[in-house]
Formats: sequence, C-alpha cells, structure tokens
Amino acid sequence: MRILVTNCNTTEAMTKEIETGARAAASPGTEIVALTPKWGPESAEGWLDSFLSAAAVLDLLRTTEETFDAVVLAGFGEHGREGARELLDVPVVDITEAAAHLAGLLGRRYGVVTTLDRTCGLIEDSLHSAGVDRNCVAVVGTGLSVLELRDEERTESALLTAGSRARDAGAEVLVLGCAGMTGLDRKMSAMLDVPVVDGVAAAVRLAESLVALGLRTSRAGSYARPLDKHRTWPGE
Repeated sequence: MRILVTNCNTTEAMTKEIETGARAAASPGTEIVALTPKWGPESAEGWLDSFLSAAAVLDLLRTTEETFDAVVLAGFGEHGREGARELLDVPVVDITEAAAHLAGLLGRRYGVVTTLDRTCGLIEDSLHSAGVDRNCVAVVGTGLSVLELRDEERTESALLTAGSRARDAGAEVLVLGCAGMTGLDRKMSAMLDVPVVDGVAAAVRLAESLVALGLRTSRAGSYARPLDKHRTWPGE
C-alpha cells in the first residue's frame, strides 16, 4: 500500500517531520511518500494562506505522476479537501477531519490545541463543514507560529498551557491542531492525563482502513468528477 502525504506549505523541513510522523504511525508494509507543494506560503496561518495552500496542493496532486492508494492532506483546518476528492479516484483523508472523528470515539467532548489564535476560526469552520464540530468545546491557540514549533521546549510548554485551558473548558480528549505538532501526542497525554490525538497518525491509519476495505469516494453527487473544461494553472 502506498500513501501520499501532502504538506500544506512549502517548508521542506516540515515535510520531513510530517513524513517521519506518518511513517511511525503506518502499518508494516505501508509505504509513505511525503511531498511539498512547488509554490504557496511557507506556513499556513490564516485565510489567505489557506486558500493559496489549497490551490498549490491541488496543483501538486494533479501533476504528480506517481500512483498512490490514498492521499493524506496534512494541513490542519486548511481548505482543499473537497476539491481533492473531486480530483482523485483514491480516498482522500484530511487530518482535521480524521483527528476529530477519532477523538469522538474516545470521549464525549474534545478540544483542539493549535498555533496562532488567528487560525482558530479557520479550524472551527473546517470542523463545522466536516460535520464534526458539535462535540468540540474549545479551539485554543498556543501563541506560536507554525515555524516556531521547531523549538521543542517552548512548544511543549505552550501546548501544556493550551491543553490545560481546553481540558478546563470540558474537553475529555485533545487534538493536536497542526501537522507540525506530530509526534507530541504521547508526551502531552502523559502530562495532561487525557487522550491526545495526532492528526497525521489518525489520517494515515484511517486511509489504510479505507484502502483495506476497498472503499472509495462516492461519485454520486457532491464529489462527482470535475466538469470537463479548460483551466489555467500557474506556469501554463
């Protein structure tokens, strides 16, 4: 089984971190390939970045010549998942949606800890459009930018503070709200004594399940193939 994991930004170092987390979560025999968009923002932190990121990731997906059994979109709260499902004939799993679904299996209410406060509304809207917002009691920012997550000590401290706020708001499960936080779930869970879901790991495992079950995106309605028309892409 081959799973493509797409970073939502152009920072190669973050792609490598996401790839490491995805491979750690994957089952034996599953090949993980992580790719970086050729253009777009260096980090996705707001509406403008998110829309640019979505177009860049879709451009990457349409031009990738390799074949995969499933695709994981590793951008928490970012746009593009619906377009990717129209475009591709293999299952597309978004880390936001995947993490929320698994959190709902572990507790009645969950909270999300993310990067900057400006991204909270974006994440709330993404959860709502996926139909998994009902049991989300809080989306809490850490005050760190995506690129600042490389500072492990500072990140852990900020996540602990934000996670405590979400737990105090009633969250029984926490979700890591950025692909750059992948791999920190176990440490956070031990510190806060609640289950913590890593979106990258959750999406990889759900993608494996869909492939193993022989399931694909429905073409009956919302995710019908895109209409046959001329579209101009960057560089064309």
